[in-house]
Amino acid sequence: MLQSDFELVSNRQLTPGMYEMQLWGDTSAVTAPGQFVEIALPGLYLRRPISVCNVQGNKLTLLYKSVGRGTQAMADLSRGARLNLLTGLGNGYDLDACGDRPLLIGGGAGVPPMYLLARRLIERGRGVTVILGFNTAEEIFYEDEFRRLGARVFVATVDGTRGVRGFVTDAMVGLDYSHICACGPLPMLRAVNAACITSAQFSLEERMGCGFGACMGCTIELKSGPKRVCKDGPVFRREELPW
Repeated sequence: MLQSDFELVSNRQLTPGMYEMQLWGDTSAVTAPGQFVEIALPGLYLRRPISVCNVQGNKLTLLYKSVGRGTQAMADLSRGARLNLLTGLGNGYDLDACGDRPLLIGGGAGVPPMYLLARRLIERGRGVTVILGFNTAEEIFYEDEFRRLGARVFVATVDGTRGVRGFVTDAMVGLDYSHICACGPLPMLRAVNAACITSAQFSLEERMGCGFGACMGCTIELKSGPKRVCKDGPVFRREELPW
């Protein structure tokens, strides 16, 4: 974990409620796809946890959905703002476990960490397939960015306005893959687990206080006992979770 100040380079709206923030600073602690940062915001006591979407050199990209006071405060920030971040938090995805044909699945706000994961896997020569799940077409973001990486991309929308009609599990039908990595709401992860025919890694969403294991507020029960999502996760192997 590293605490340092970052400069806000850009902060743009992608879709209704979804934003892309680019920051410049010391990214040396961000070592694995699936990790997250904690952002201190003026006037708010608790930091806000945000998954890392991408990191290149000193540039850090975060995607976030404006759903409350904290994320709305982020959306209101302008270029040049200085933000204090805790970086390098949590354990990320194990790339070695993904095999040659990994399937990456992101649902809504669970899409962002899939981007850096896809990039790192493609850089290793893996044949990456991505499924992006949304409620409707107007919510879709980063589809073209994944394609530019070289990934095979499928989109699923619940209302059928784009891509496969239904859920991400509907887009899974008939796909050949060596391993699954997924991030999204718990009902989606449960459904993916039920449909999965290989080993898998799931990133769990949980309310966090400190973000580094001190407050115990994000503790969940695994087969091996209680674990902290922020410190022991957020990425867990399929076999660890008490489905």
